[in-house]
Amino acid sequence: MRALVITQNITLDGSVEMLDDWFDPSGDPDHLALTRRQGQDTDACLLGRRTFEDFRGYWPLQTHDTTGITDYLDQVQKYVVSSTMTDPQWQHSTVLTGDPVEQVRLLKDRPGKDIVCTGSITLTHALITAGLVDEYRLFTHPAVQGRGRRLFPDGHVIPRLRLLDARSLGSGVTYTAYQPVRGRTQEDTS
Repeated sequence: MRALVITQNITLDGSVEMLDDWFDPSGDPDHLALTRRQGQDTDACLLGRRTFEDFRGYWPLQTHDTTGITDYLDQVQKYVVSSTMTDPQWQHSTVLTGDPVEQVRLLKDRPGKDIVCTGSITLTHALITAGLVDEYRLFTHPAVQGRGRRLFPDGHVIPRLRLLDARSLGSGVTYTAYQPVRGRTQEDTS
């Protein structure tokens, strides 16, 4: 079974909705290196319709992109969850209709590498609530926005997360990766 990974840029106060100008990874080589590494471990990008349209309206137009993100997004299989879109108008893109939770379960059952979901707050909340997320990769920016939608839906509890990786990046951003602990593990009983 493939892993579903949520990758988000987030503020110190937990906002993933970018209402201010706190997000700019372009000048941080450490941030770009981690983004590229993630691209090597994935073969599917899962997006909600609004995030997909934002990406489609920006990345294919970046003809002099030295980050590698444009090349990655042009080549990776993209899945867009939408009840209204019929033609994604971007190569290697498939529209998923119907129940998004069931569609993602089917994607996870297919052979392949990791599936990464980024942005797409409404979709992310549905995946978290359904218990489908296998890993959270968070780029925490040294900013407090004071408003905006949060990574985790209100009232949702994940009793325990296991730290997989933590790094301080040159720009002051911290990278952390967590895995939900499902049931008791050998580490819990030691």
